[in-house]
Amino acid sequence: MTGIILFGLALIFLFLGYSVAYTFAGVSLVVGYIAMGSGLFDFMPYRIMSIMQNTTMMAIPMFVFMGIVLQKTGLAERLLESAAKLFGSNPGGLAISTIIVGSLLAASTGVVGASVVAMGVISLPVMLKNNYHPPTATGVICAAGTLGQIIPPSIILIILGDVMGIPVGDLFRAAIIPGLLLVVIYIIYIVILGKIKPEFCPPIEVTENKKEILIQAAKDILPPLVLIIAVLGSIFAGVATPTESSAIGCIGAVILSIFYGSFSFGKINEVAKETVKVSSMIFAVLIGATAFSMVFSYSGGDDLIHDFFMGLPGDKWTFIFLTMLAILILGFFIDFIEIAFVVVPMLTPVAIALNIDLVWFAVLISMNLQTSFLTPPFGFSLFYLKGVAPKSVKTTTIYKGVIPFIILQIIVLALVMFFPNELILS
Repeated sequence: MTGIILFGLALIFLFLGYSVAYTFAGVSLVVGYIAMGSGLFDFMPYRIMSIMQNTTMMAIPMFVFMGIVLQKTGLAERLLESAAKLFGSNPGGLAISTIIVGSLLAASTGVVGASVVAMGVISLPVMLKNNYHPPTATGVICAAGTLGQIIPPSIILIILGDVMGIPVGDLFRAAIIPGLLLVVIYIIYIVILGKIKPEFCPPIEVTENKKEILIQAAKDILPPLVLIIAVLGSIFAGVATPTESSAIGCIGAVILSIFYGSFSFGKINEVAKETVKVSSMIFAVLIGATAFSMVFSYSGGDDLIHDFFMGLPGDKWTFIFLTMLAILILGFFIDFIEIAFVVVPMLTPVAIALNIDLVWFAVLISMNLQTSFLTPPFGFSLFYLKGVAPKSVKTTTIYKGVIPFIILQIIVLALVMFFPNELILS
């Protein structure tokens, strides 16, 4: 009963708009003290110390730093301009270029907010100027920006690897095909839309010489590709751990900024401050979630969940469907970080008891959490884009635009669910 009260109070305060980290910590302290006394929290310093000594989690601030460097130094702008010139003369070309750049930024940064904001600032005005259907334009940008959730090096994959006790390198490898499949399905959708309703995504006029465009595109696309290969290749080849490869990514991002002539110590100072803000938010939530999970566990909540799922008919498939549905619904209202730190630790012991492949299960969760960035009313990508969109773009326009992409994400999630052997690299 204590676990249900704890979870219920946390959801109520989150819906009321209170800070996530303080909500988890505060509710845990009050409920834990009333139900079990102050002695329960004698173990809390040891849990915080284990977080501080966790080398896997060190990759998070470094990948965040890498992503913000690439955003602040104009890499996203260069990629979008080159891709738009390459594909823009075809129906839906601007949208396709946005999706391709979104996948490159995802593989370069793993930071959803940075990708959505960058493409919203650069790509959305160009789309609207060229008479793109506003919901289609906003939907493409939001969907392309969330690719950072599934395409490595994804922050959520690092978190899930730590929470579920899975090697992060295995998760990165497993997520590649589902991530690329999502990119391909997005592009196919835009191509079909361009044929059925060309007025929704008309071609743009490109006046530059094709050869010059290709040369410029090579200059803008190849260096980030080298960085992606260096970061992910070092993990997959077993040369470096994700934490070590994140350090390679930081150095590579700074070298790229020097290569493009956009390096300055002032910008690096800005990047460092922004990295501290993002990382502090993530680790503050982690500490609050640690207190929450400790109280929930000692109150018998873990046993309650275990008994509930183990008593259901249908074994693992019932568990998979219910957990995917629950995470999808929770994603309408709360952030992926809270779900990863609070909900996933409750589900992992049940998944182990049902002999579910944890790597496959983690990829399913990651793809589901990606959908949470798009689902109204609180999808973060929607607010990131609204914050930088022209005043003429209404929130309801963005909501309409993301619906087809939410459906596409659910389709890909179902494919990964039913065809794991074909779509998950071991």
